[in-house]
Amino acid sequence: MRETPRVADMGVRAILRRVALMVVLAAAALGAPAARAAEPPLKLVALGDSLTAGYRLPSSAAFPAVLERALTAKGRSVEIANAGVSGDTTTGGLDRLDWSVPDGTDGVILELGANDMLRGTDPAVARKALETIVVRLKARGIPVLLAGMRAAPNLGEDYRTRFDAIFPDLATAHDLILYPFFLEGVTGHRANTMEDGLHPTAQGIETVVAGILPKVETFLDRVKQAKDAGTGR
Repeated sequence: MRETPRVADMGVRAILRRVALMVVLAAAALGAPAARAAEPPLKLVALGDSLTAGYRLPSSAAFPAVLERALTAKGRSVEIANAGVSGDTTTGGLDRLDWSVPDGTDGVILELGANDMLRGTDPAVARKALETIVVRLKARGIPVLLAGMRAAPNLGEDYRTRFDAIFPDLATAHDLILYPFFLEGVTGHRANTMEDGLHPTAQGIETVVAGILPKVETFLDRVKQAKDAGTGR
């Protein structure tokens, strides 16, 4: 017949088990690298016109929101502020630059020029405004991803050549990451454009984001490197 363990023995065994568990946990903690505090998200501003603002779309379907979700799904920690203003031109973007891009911004996606083109504005004016925006942002230590635009064929070959050259020229001159045509896969595709033939539908925005996403990821790597260099990490 087995003897029933005494209460005192059971208490000692419980204490010994607890001590052994604490020793194992302490050893594991000492052998593991210290966990790094979660890094704060990179803060981007999408500075643009109605293509950025999300003309006739809910805010959740606008370019910055859709892009932020796509990046989050890929494990990127980022917040993208929507600084798009419908009808804005390159000079309008320049005029509101300081309050549209607040201190603490880590990077800017610059999407302007479509309204200049639609109004037939001299490409030299758009070029100067965009370059001034880029120079001022770089002076603040804010990297820029430049989203390009292309002129409509009905504006003539000379205008088209001069306008289309703005974006690759600026990207080369200022070492910018360039997405050559913001509306790639949208223009000329009925399901991706509204009845005006200009503005993207919600499906069109998804197409824009899918196209620009690899460039944005490359841009985020550059932004993080610049930020780490600035903090001495």
